[in-house]
Amino acid sequence: MSPDTTLAQVAGHPVSGPPDRCSDQVALSGASKEEAGARHQGPAACGQLRIYLSFATGAGTTCALLSEGHRLTEHGTDVVVARAHTHGRPYTVGLLQGLEVIPPAKVRYQETMVEEMNLGAVLARRPAVALVDDFAHRNVPGLLHAKRWQDVENLLEAGIDVISTVNIGHLDSRVDVVEKITGVSPPETVPDRVVRAARELEMVDMAPEALRDRMAQGYIYPAERAAAALEGWFQTGNLSVLRQIALRWVADKLAGDPQGYRADGQVRGSGHAGERVVVALGGGPEDETVIRRAARIAERSGLLAVHAARPGRLVAARAALAAQRQLTRSLGGTYHQLADTDIPAALLAFAHAENATQLVLGATHPTWLSALRPRTSIRSQVIRRGGGIDVHIVTCTLTANGPPRHG
Repeated sequence: MSPDTTLAQVAGHPVSGPPDRCSDQVALSGASKEEAGARHQGPAACGQLRIYLSFATGAGTTCALLSEGHRLTEHGTDVVVARAHTHGRPYTVGLLQGLEVIPPAKVRYQETMVEEMNLGAVLARRPAVALVDDFAHRNVPGLLHAKRWQDVENLLEAGIDVISTVNIGHLDSRVDVVEKITGVSPPETVPDRVVRAARELEMVDMAPEALRDRMAQGYIYPAERAAAALEGWFQTGNLSVLRQIALRWVADKLAGDPQGYRADGQVRGSGHAGERVVVALGGGPEDETVIRRAARIAERSGLLAVHAARPGRLVAARAALAAQRQLTRSLGGTYHQLADTDIPAALLAFAHAENATQLVLGATHPTWLSALRPRTSIRSQVIRRGGGIDVHIVTCTLTANGPPRHG
């Protein structure tokens, strides 16, 4: 799948982009049975992904998913419900009526039978469109893939179009921000690059006050859970901020013209580089926060993560750096390692060589010892010797039970 969103929708207004490698396929929303069948002929056929994105639980992505399934079915498209999480809500359960539902696979996990999407059954059924709720869902151990978005990739590779749902809090780049706002760390995440690759992205929006009313009336959680949620993370202020984050994330996908940029970050027809962001990694626990912050800065450009160390010391913090490499790639960036006796010079030389315009470094709150030698720190030297590159310092507070919180 292409790393760029090529067609997205905000509040029902589509914005078109260039076709991806599946561009020879019939548009999802207008495919008839005959068109869908012809589309799946030949080895080059691959499915297209469409995602409904929301800012909070209960905003209506599952209902939008199932309603779109009804609309497509009425227009003659072969649609199945591969997985839908109704949570027992009467209205949502009612939307399943009239749609073909693939029975879930039952998997034993910790003495309990758990229902998961039956990937094999969906592939064998081979519909034109599969409705797959909860894109970021984590499968129970023992299945083919750890995450549902990986199951979806199998469906797309088989030539099946997929419509799915995701919450802004489940995007890798937003996990720390959402935790800071709500006090709750999302247990399931999905790489931003996978969501950006969707052929269509549509925001399912609702005013925070209206969403709170739905919660209070028991449409989302049972009464006892609803009361706790309304007093907790479901407060109007939290919902308003989450909504703004979701709207900005979608707007950022639409702001640039994908046709105007090459994969190397330069504008076509111009010799000038676009904005590129380099994030310096030291292998410490604060670096996950720094990577996510840099990724948010780089959302309209390119992210390059670099670990620079003195010769012979690149093996330090190998496990932490491996996790940070994986996180960087999940956010659409690239990872690099440098060996040099002059770390600030190496970082700046790398940034200049990559035509970077911004360099991001992390900093925990200083100790009394580090305060005695501020001018000798790598950060201080990078700032003094920057040479036209903007330097961002992301402050982090180390926590006892996990990665640092963004300062």
